[in-house]
Amino acid sequence: MELKDILKTVPEVQGLVGHEDAGKLMNTKEYDGGNQVKSNLQSAFAKLMTANKDMVSEAVSKLTSRLNIESKIRTLTDKEQLILSLEKQYQQDVGVLAALFFNYVKLSPGEALYIGANEPHAYLSGECIECMATSDNVVRAGLTPKYIDVQTLCSMLTYKQAFPEILRGVPVQPHVRRYTPPFDEFEVDCCLVPPGELVVISPVPGPSIFLVMTGEGELQADSQSAGEKAKEGDVFFVPAYTEVKLSTCGPESMQLYRAGVNSRFFS
Repeated sequence: MELKDILKTVPEVQGLVGHEDAGKLMNTKEYDGGNQVKSNLQSAFAKLMTANKDMVSEAVSKLTSRLNIESKIRTLTDKEQLILSLEKQYQQDVGVLAALFFNYVKLSPGEALYIGANEPHAYLSGECIECMATSDNVVRAGLTPKYIDVQTLCSMLTYKQAFPEILRGVPVQPHVRRYTPPFDEFEVDCCLVPPGELVVISPVPGPSIFLVMTGEGELQADSQSAGEKAKEGDVFFVPAYTEVKLSTCGPESMQLYRAGVNSRFFS
C-alpha cells in the first residue's frame, strides 16, 4: 500500500510513528485480516497525532527543508508539493505530516466525491459545493485554529484503505445532472440554464434548497406565484411537490445547485 512507501521514504514520519508501529505496517500483507490492518493503522496514526509538539515541529522543519533542497534536482510528487503548501499555511502543525496518511484527490469541474461518516477529510483549495448530512458534531485534529480533539478523532475513524469513488453525475433531464451518494439523506443536482432557455425542474417528494452559483435569472416555484429574481449567492427554499421554472437574464448561463432528500428514500 502507498503508506508503506511513505514510511520507507519519509524518515521524519517514521520517526514519529516509532519503529514498532512502522514495522507492523511495513509487514502488513494485502490478505491480512481487516481488523488487524485497522488496528495497525489506528495505532500508527495515533502515535503520529499525539507526538510531542517539539518533535512534530522538528520533523516538519526537517521534511520541508529536505523537500525544498530536493526540488532543485528533481520534480516533487503531488503529495510532496502538498506538504510544502500546507506548511506555508500551518507551520509546525501535525496535520502537515498527517496529510501523508490520506488520499490526495484533485477534482475537475463537474466531478464530485462523497465522504462517509467518521472519515477524516480536509478541503484544501478551489471552489466547490459541499452538502452535509445531519451531524451531531465535527471533530478536528489539525490544520485549523479551532478546537482540536485528537483522542476522540483517532478512536472514531474507520481506517478504510481505498481511494474514494469519483462521481461525475448522471443526466436526469436536459441541463440537469444528478449526483447521488450511497445514503438516504441527500442528493445534489447541478442545473445549467443556457441563455434564452427555460428549464423546468420536475416536482420531487421532498423539500429542496437551490443555490445560485453564477449568472442571473429568474426562479419560479409553482405556477401560482410570481417569479423571483435570482443572482449569484442567492438561496431559495422550495417545498416538496413543487415544480420549478428557471430562466436566465442576459447573455450568460446561470448555474444553480439543488440539494434535496435522496430519491431512493422515496422508492
